[in-house]
Amino acid sequence: MHENDPSDPRYRDFLKQIFLPMADRLPPGVSGLDYGCGPGPTLHLMFEEAGFNMNIFDPFYHPDTSVLIHPYDFIVTTETAEHFYHPADEFDRLWKLLNPGGILGIMTKQLRDPSTFESWHYRNDDTHVAFYQIKTFEWLSNKYGAILDIISDRVILMHKTK
Repeated sequence: MHENDPSDPRYRDFLKQIFLPMADRLPPGVSGLDYGCGPGPTLHLMFEEAGFNMNIFDPFYHPDTSVLIHPYDFIVTTETAEHFYHPADEFDRLWKLLNPGGILGIMTKQLRDPSTFESWHYRNDDTHVAFYQIKTFEWLSNKYGAILDIISDRVILMHKTK
């Protein structure tokens, strides 16, 4: 239902929330995966324009699973994690695809105050089936032995140490 257009400067500005901190932390020319890129893949274009090698995957719009068989130096999943029916399986899959020293970038709206969940606009989207808090990403970082880099209440980076 999103109107994601690669030529829309407002959409690109929105994606800069994750693009800029990721690009700043990556060595030139490394390879990445835009996981859950949607119908108008844009983030991968931004990375390619900055000199990174990119693949895309989306189970509905770009379902080529051959891109899920080799490792990456970084993976971005932007406005996708809230659509994961099986978040543990999805995060395990992404973590296994990440090279040691790589970065998993996650962009999703986080619930700040659980007491506001019932009135939180983000839960009203029927396609949003999983919700996260900082505690979720702290738990995942501990599980994977990752270094957690909290950029904002919407952007989390997890650095794979081994």
